[in-house]
Amino acid sequence: MTDAVLYETEGPLARITLNRPDKLNALNTEAVLELDRLVARAAADDGVKVVLISGAGRAFCAGYDINDEIADGTQTPLDWLPVLRRDADVTMRIWSCPKPTIAVVQGYCLAGGCEIAMACDMIVAAEDARFGEPEIQYGSGPVALIMPFVLGQKKTNELLFTGDRIDAREALTAGLVNKVVPLQELSAAAEHLALRIAPTPLAVLRLTKQALNRAYEAKGLRAAVDAGVDISAILNGANTPEQQEFDRIAAAEGLKVALAWRDARYGAAG
Repeated sequence: MTDAVLYETEGPLARITLNRPDKLNALNTEAVLELDRLVARAAADDGVKVVLISGAGRAFCAGYDINDEIADGTQTPLDWLPVLRRDADVTMRIWSCPKPTIAVVQGYCLAGGCEIAMACDMIVAAEDARFGEPEIQYGSGPVALIMPFVLGQKKTNELLFTGDRIDAREALTAGLVNKVVPLQELSAAAEHLALRIAPTPLAVLRLTKQALNRAYEAKGLRAAVDAGVDISAILNGANTPEQQEFDRIAAAEGLKVALAWRDARYGAAG
């Protein structure tokens, strides 16, 4: 057990909290493994009916920790494939959780963090929330290709080709989130929604969740995620000149400088 992800229960609710606030809850290996374990723990606890996933501090999750990837020297498609498969598996464990899940989102909800939120059954967002999949700006691809099933083709294409972010109100209009509330009301609003669900018998919740998931899987969601992992491994391992320069700057001058170089290329769009 680590402090990278926290777990607590209160009555029928389980709260899982990403707990790397100084890193905007970016997911390193430790956090990924602990998140996977705790989602499984909530799924196995018959006293839990609804699972809330949140982030400590000012952000939900800024995505996977790029420093981890640089330190590990992950470069080739064969290097990338098991890493991406592991990351996609934890996202899909959330998707497959037999109980309703609610993402409680404030601040940045980007890349792998956005995928975790989308894997939840519902999203309650604060007014300051920002959603996006900026992977293309790093020369990489989404780990778990869920967005087309949440937003549809055209909006997904726009966000994945540009890497732009959308704010909470646009996310609500697009159907990405269920509710938008002031930041100070976020926890209470998410808990209120969870407690509206909790009186239903667990067996009914399980079967309803199973029916909903099967509907999306009949549309090809799991096949899309599996194909996306394979293609993203090739994409991440393409080692384009831009990827190499980003990695060189990050290694020599730090991630902030590399991100500034990337943002300058894209005009800090989004």
